[in-house]
Amino acid sequence: MGRMIERRHEDNGTRSRALYSPCGSYRYGLERVWRETPGPLLLWVMLNPARADERRNDPTIERCQRRAQAMGFGGMRIANIFAFRAPTPAELRRAEAPVGSENDALLLRWHAEAGMTLAGWGMHGGHRGRGAEIAAQLTGAVHVLGLTKDGHPRHPLYVAYRQQPRLWHRPDGPAAG
Repeated sequence: MGRMIERRHEDNGTRSRALYSPCGSYRYGLERVWRETPGPLLLWVMLNPARADERRNDPTIERCQRRAQAMGFGGMRIANIFAFRAPTPAELRRAEAPVGSENDALLLRWHAEAGMTLAGWGMHGGHRGRGAEIAAQLTGAVHVLGLTKDGHPRHPLYVAYRQQPRLWHRPDGPAAG
C-alpha cells in the first residue's frame, strides 16, 4: 500500500478508524468496531464517501451501523467504488480522478478479510463503468439488499430494515461460493 493517513477515535465504546489520502480529498476506508472482540466484520461496498469520518456518522453510515448491529456483527468496514469525498453524485461526477490511487487495493483486501461483503453503491455505480468493474473483481460471495432496475446493488439508505441480505448472482462476475 502507498501512503495513507490513519485517524482514530473512540466514543461510547465504539472504536473508529478512517484512512485518507495525504491531501484529504479521498477517504479509502472507514471502520467502526463496537465489541471488544468483534469477530469477522461486515464490509459495505458503496458509491463514495460523503461526510462521515472517524468521529461522526452521516445518515448512510448510521443506517449501515444499525443494520450491522442488528445482523449480529461486532464491527463494520466501509469501502467504496470511488474514494473521492463528495456529498452528492453530481459533485462526484465532476471529479477528474474520482477512484483514488489506493482505493482498489484496500477494497479488495477488506473484502478478502470480511465475514460478509454487502454491496450497495446504487444506480450511480454506472459512472465510468465502476460498478461492473468492481463487481467483476470481488471473488466469492457478495450480498445485496436488492438491485436497481439497471442491476446495481441498492443503496442501504433506501432499503427497509426488514429487507435481509441475499446472495448476489452477478451476471458478469465470478461465481459465488
